[in-house]
Amino acid sequence: MDIQDRLRDLRNQIEYHNKKYFEQNAPEISDYEYDTLLRELEDLEREYPELRTPASPTQHVGEATQGAAGKAVKHDVPMLSLEDKFSRDEVAEWIYKMQKDLDDPSFVVEHKIDGVSVALRYREGKFVQGMTRGDGINYGDDITENLKMIDTVPLKISVKLPYLEVRGEVYMSNEVFEAVNERQEELGEKTFANPRNCTAGTIRMLDPNVVAERNLSILIFNLQAVQGKDFTSHVETLEWLVKQGFQVPKFYKCTTEQQIWEAITQIGESRGDIPYNIDGAVIKVDDLNDRERIGATSKVPKWAIAYKYPPEEKHTKVLNIEVNVGRTGRLTPLAILQPVKLAGTTVARASLHNQDQIDRLDVRIGDTVVVRKAAEIIPEIVSVVPAARPENSEPFIIPDKCPVCGAPAARETLTNRTGSSIRCTNSTCPAQLARLIEHFASRNAMDIEGLGPAVISKLMTNGYIKDLADIYYLKNYRDELIDKAIMGKPHSKKSDTKKSTDKLLNAIEDSKKRSMERLINGFGIPNVGKFSGRVLEDYFPDIWAMTKLSFTEFKEVKKAEEEKGTENLKGLGDIIFKSLVDFFQRPETNEVLQRLEAAGVNMKSTKTTSEVLDTSLQGATFVLTGTLPMLTREEASQLIQAHGGRVTDSVSKNTTYLVAGDKAGSKLQKAQNLGVTILTEADLQAMLQSE
Repeated sequence: MDIQDRLRDLRNQIEYHNKKYFEQNAPEISDYEYDTLLRELEDLEREYPELRTPASPTQHVGEATQGAAGKAVKHDVPMLSLEDKFSRDEVAEWIYKMQKDLDDPSFVVEHKIDGVSVALRYREGKFVQGMTRGDGINYGDDITENLKMIDTVPLKISVKLPYLEVRGEVYMSNEVFEAVNERQEELGEKTFANPRNCTAGTIRMLDPNVVAERNLSILIFNLQAVQGKDFTSHVETLEWLVKQGFQVPKFYKCTTEQQIWEAITQIGESRGDIPYNIDGAVIKVDDLNDRERIGATSKVPKWAIAYKYPPEEKHTKVLNIEVNVGRTGRLTPLAILQPVKLAGTTVARASLHNQDQIDRLDVRIGDTVVVRKAAEIIPEIVSVVPAARPENSEPFIIPDKCPVCGAPAARETLTNRTGSSIRCTNSTCPAQLARLIEHFASRNAMDIEGLGPAVISKLMTNGYIKDLADIYYLKNYRDELIDKAIMGKPHSKKSDTKKSTDKLLNAIEDSKKRSMERLINGFGIPNVGKFSGRVLEDYFPDIWAMTKLSFTEFKEVKKAEEEKGTENLKGLGDIIFKSLVDFFQRPETNEVLQRLEAAGVNMKSTKTTSEVLDTSLQGATFVLTGTLPMLTREEASQLIQAHGGRVTDSVSKNTTYLVAGDKAGSKLQKAQNLGVTILTEADLQAMLQSE
């Protein structure tokens, strides 16, 4: 291939991957692989400048505006990209140049957040506009309303400057990302590959409420423009921004190449402990006057660079492949690895997800494999080293019988998602049951404090629990539980065992009053979780109303709702309906439901069965936060709905009232920023009595 062909090929590849990354939020290669392509193109264009073209990816910044969340906005200050460096020598060369051109410069080293770059504008202390990077030079997309939904975006700052523009990175924490993907699975929708993709797709959405639900965050890393105040250094701006309520990245102030490299190394070694993803370290000149002197090209500032960490990959051996059984009966293969240090933590196992993944990689017990951390977080096997494969190795096949109970395992392919699952067909499988009970007792389900894995294991081993309903009949065996110290630690005093036993039994009794939404989530039905439970409770009067419907009838109900123009079953599709029917039509499910009802567990919707007393709160939307003095949140919700009001989980510009109790958190701050009326429980009661 001649030089012109190679240049054309590189440009086509890079433009293709730019489109996948920026516009479709679905990258097909790693950042490191992309950077390698771009570096080769830059090197060739440097060597053959006569072949450089204005349309080359090396000559423009960012992506085209998409207009998804609003109109295009003109940039006051260009949002340039950074020149990437991949070795200590390259970083040292840049530092030497800065030291040569400037008088005794100091530097700042920061986390390079792997998110979406945005700019925020403030006038007289109020947030007035926000935009994406767009093409970086001329225009970005207006995302003002979406940015208002991010708790860490201050809507007001204390110093009322005529104008302030800051630049930051919107990101999603790893914990939030896992929750979002769990909800996507509940809806039967495609999951996101990584937090950055999810953030990029979310920030451009037309519905700000979705942005609020996904709990995005932002870190401000640069002051772009300011009127009414003077600054001399970058560190000074960061410290001032913190006082105004902004969150900024962790940073290190350095003066020598050695200090800078130590900071880069320290950031790299701590990647596994950071709650969000970073894709490098940024090195900046600290003095703002020095920055003016150094200037910028049409694409990058000359006073800053980004060091990109190579994906750390290591060889290790597959000691065994275990097959675990989850709460929904799914058989998940897990590679047990010879322990190896990766991105600051020791990796000793990696999920192989399903048989399709095993077949694609051809992973076998005894293989030497290449491992890395996907998005610097999740251990994954990248490839096998065929030359190191032991003789007589055999392909690994997930067994067609459950490894725990021996029941048949059936393959289940999901038509709208890649991959397939193999599930144990025995709903009373001990492995399934243990994890199901743990889920049933979890905070987002029935919230039974004290019913953890160790206690569950003892209760099952001793024959006290054989299904979910048995939990509510444990009180009949109180004395036996105390005598056998089921809830006690080894060598515990009988008085302590009695106390912990009664505490658990009381928690079980309290859980009977939980909402139908929580009960549905607690059942652990495949593809049905908290969100689905909420939608179902809003529509159906009780659990029994759902048990009577076939798959076809579920679809007819939804179709009828859509024809009426309502959104009562919005978000529920064929996969969820099929899962519900499969669950409710099992004979053992009917028996469990009858025993739960007989034990006094709430099976009715608190929303569709509440007596409507009047419509005094008609049109008002409430959010509840904190601990109320007299009412539980569910009781307060019922009270509001009984008077025609609506209760939602997230604060937005559509919220009418926030009812705040003790230890109210970020929802209170957000409501205050949006100008939402704040009520106490007493205010709410007084409002109802005055109607």
